[in-house]
Amino acid sequence: MKTSVEADLCISCAVCTNMVPDVYEMNDDGLAETIVDVVPAELEEQVREAAAECPAEAILIEG
Repeated sequence: MKTSVEADLCISCAVCTNMVPDVYEMNDDGLAETIVDVVPAELEEQVREAAAECPAEAILIEG
C-alpha cells in the first residue's frame, strides 16, 4: 500500500501525524506529508483510519 497527502487539500489539522507518526509528519510549510514510500503492513489499518478521520479528505491511498 502507498499513501500520500494532497497538499492543496491539507488544512494542517495533524490528525494523520498524530495517528500514524511513522508514516506522516508535518513539513516546514505546516502541511502533512508522507515519510515512507510503502506503508509497512502493520500500519496499513492505521493509515486507513487516518484517511477516514481526515476532515479535509486529503489522504490518498493506493493499493
